[in-house]
Amino acid sequence: MFSIGDFARHGRVSVRMLRHYDALGLLRPARVDPATGYRSYTAGQLARLNRIVALKDLGFTLDQVATLLADEVTVEQVRGMLALRRAELEAALAEGAARLAQVEARLRTIEADGRPPAHDVVVKELPGMRVVELTGVAAGFAPEAIGPVVHPLCAELGRRLPQADVTPAGRLTCYYEQRAEDEVVVHAALPASVGSGDLNGLTVADLPPTRAATLVHRGAIDGVLPSWQAVVRWISDHGGRSAGPQREVYLDCPEDPAGWVTELQEPIG
Repeated sequence: MFSIGDFARHGRVSVRMLRHYDALGLLRPARVDPATGYRSYTAGQLARLNRIVALKDLGFTLDQVATLLADEVTVEQVRGMLALRRAELEAALAEGAARLAQVEARLRTIEADGRPPAHDVVVKELPGMRVVELTGVAAGFAPEAIGPVVHPLCAELGRRLPQADVTPAGRLTCYYEQRAEDEVVVHAALPASVGSGDLNGLTVADLPPTRAATLVHRGAIDGVLPSWQAVVRWISDHGGRSAGPQREVYLDCPEDPAGWVTELQEPIG
């Protein structure tokens, strides 16, 4: 038998919490001394305590925990629920990391006032090119709207290419068209020579020749905002105007996103 203090220590909970579980009927002591009121527990009760804590960590209320325990939830079911909760927490961590990257990008934009050295922006004449592509729709240009659309599109484009009658002729390019106030058509495209066979669901598009202000962005694409705003400011400072969908050409994409190299292209008129 364990005193309530020892049992709390072995179960990694507080004495106060054990008393609370007792009051709710979730975990009764194995013995209560009639003279002193001291609570004692057995080692076998650690299993029930572990289930209570695990279910609570999954987000269940204590009333729901009581119901689940009354229904004799199996170890396998608890393990499955814990695995699901772990996946949810991992997704939340990834979302938090993405939000942190966006905040840091916004801070860098504020600190630099979005103005790069003049020589960083290069005006180029871009030739017309034929691409094969997949498209999707995002609810605006915010990173949290674009990211969940463009990433799966690029992955799906890569999966379909080997079975399509096309010969790649350039780098992966994403471009964005604003269709309505809060609706952006996202294009994941690849310059290619197109054969007469099956395209495996890919669409052919012809991008017109254009003159563009370009800037090479180095680092994760989640931090691209300062670079894009730098391009736009440069265009404004030089009396130009945007004249077409923005393009991102992925020149180098190593496993570590910090090593990515992306050319930003803003058509100008």
